[in-house]
Amino acid sequence: MSRRLPVYILIDTSGSMKGEPIESVKVGIEAMLSSLRSEPYALESVNISIITYDREVKVLMPLTPLEDFQLPTIVVPESGPTHTGAALELLCKQVDSEVRLSTPERKGDWMPLLFLLTDGKPSDIQVYNQVISEVKKRHFATIVACAAGMHAKTDPLKQLTDQVFTLDTMDSASFRKFFQWVSNTIEIGNKSIGATNDIELPPPPDEVNVIV
Repeated sequence: MSRRLPVYILIDTSGSMKGEPIESVKVGIEAMLSSLRSEPYALESVNISIITYDREVKVLMPLTPLEDFQLPTIVVPESGPTHTGAALELLCKQVDSEVRLSTPERKGDWMPLLFLLTDGKPSDIQVYNQVISEVKKRHFATIVACAAGMHAKTDPLKQLTDQVFTLDTMDSASFRKFFQWVSNTIEIGNKSIGATNDIELPPPPDEVNVIV
């Protein structure tokens, strides 16, 4: 059985993502999928899962081989809270059940990658703060958090990862560039479970601002 590169994408679908923002996200993801499918290594190894979160947290797509992946419908409620903490709790459960660890008989998967896209701050901040340590036990090769829109908060994201970026605008051009950059990151993401050091991210495009 070939080694997989698990890629988890968490998408904030709270009310302010309704309309053009979420449609732009879909365009960006489709562009990412198209780019990855043109790379033989990615087509052979990349498996993608999408988890959405607002007041509810859903595994929209469990870990699925890139060649079989079809983007499901993403629904945004009219309004409601942003349960990022609950989303990360579900993520940990998914990683535990889906990512194969190495045994004496076989090599496990590559270290998973996590991309989190949000337009706000966690509504369940206590749960969020508590689950961060659990996320860090799951051996992600890198965790990239992106705050989209002028009012997005980055401070909570800095507790999760030092790879925090912002998008000033939430249009299709910005999201397309962001997800193209995500696909470039995925293509270099083959680190084994238990390896040390994060992968070195490619330089982000001009639309993606680095938070220090």
